[in-house]
This record gives sequence, structure tokens and C-alpha cells, in this order.
Amino acid sequence: MNPILEKYRSLTDREQHLVLLSGVFVIIALFYWLIWAPLNNGLEQQRALLENQQELLVWVNDSASRAKQLRRAGTGNKAFTGSLPQAVNRTTTRHNIAISRMQPQGDELQVWVDQAPFNDVLAWLQAMENMGIVILQADIAEADVAGHIKIRRLQLGKA
Repeated sequence: MNPILEKYRSLTDREQHLVLLSGVFVIIALFYWLIWAPLNNGLEQQRALLENQQELLVWVNDSASRAKQLRRAGTGNKAFTGSLPQAVNRTTTRHNIAISRMQPQGDELQVWVDQAPFNDVLAWLQAMENMGIVILQADIAEADVAGHIKIRRLQLGKA
């Protein structure tokens, strides 16, 4: 450090002022580019992310309330009375869907379908809901044939 101070002291007053001014400028520039700008950019990104998340939250809340209204309006006070396996067999026959496995569990029923046309499955599920049967869980995947799906597990219950 002493050689630097000796070199600085050997400069004229004007050169010393220029070195000090240059040092202050370099320190300010380093502070801006190494600290201030990255922090400011990070804050802007976080603000944009927060805004997107808030918009998503509003959309989810609106969709949830619409879904609740549709569920109340769609099912009304219908409650299915009867045997779930019989209702499923009757409706799948009507909609040309082949069930690979069916397993009753108390008041609920689990159904598996290896492959069925998507539109037929949609019509079948709508018919089930119209009867007052509620879809509790669904695990659906794409089948090997275009336009067909697999129902890995569909859990049905009474409303």
C-alpha cells in the first residue's frame, strides 16, 4: 500500500484531484452495475411475477365460484338411488364403452376403461352426472389410437 501512496503523493495537485475524481466515479459505477442494477432488475421481475400470480389467483377464484354455481345448478336436488354398478353397466352399454374393471368400495365405485372414444366417454360421464352420480376422482390418459382415451381410474359416488 505504501508504494501506491508514494506514487499518489508524487503527483501534482491537479493530478491528485483527477485521480480522486476518477476513483469516486469508478466506485459509483461499480456500485451501480454490480449492486443497484441487479437488485432493481430482480425487484422488477418479482413484481411482474407477483402480478401474474395475483391474476392467476383471481382467475382461479372466479373459476371455482363458477364451478360451484354450475354444480349446484346442474345437479339440483337429484340424488341417485339404486345400484352404482347397475347404472354404470347400463350407461356404458348405451354409449359403447367397454369396462375393463369395476370395483365397488362402500357407497363408491371405481371403474377402469382400457380404451374408448373421447366423445363417447364425455357423453357417458354427462349421462352419469344427469342421473345424480358424482365423479369424485378421475385419472385419464391418452390412448394409443388417436381420439381415444384410457380411464386409469374413475371414482364415482352418489350425490
